[in-house]
Amino acid sequence: MAKAKGPRPKHVPIRTCIACRQEAGKRELVRVVRTPSGSVQVDPTGKLAGRGAYVCRTRACWEQALQGQRLGGALKTTLTADNLAELRAYAAALPESL
Repeated sequence: MAKAKGPRPKHVPIRTCIACRQEAGKRELVRVVRTPSGSVQVDPTGKLAGRGAYVCRTRACWEQALQGQRLGGALKTTLTADNLAELRAYAAALPESL
């Protein structure tokens, strides 16, 4: 028996939210990156160079990721007050839940 020919299904990279540990497609999560210069920022394209961590697009997950050292630990850095303020401002614009 021959296999049916046709287009192969497109591969979707799977990533895990560092807050809720739920797996989702890479494009469904928000990437936070520590750049080689040491700054921490939101990466909307998902292509910036540096160490990245993924968080769901909900305010609850962002609050959980920012409290304690969860995000800093995933990025292997210590978040400064400026970094935290910038990330909290981004989280404030997100919906409470999906």
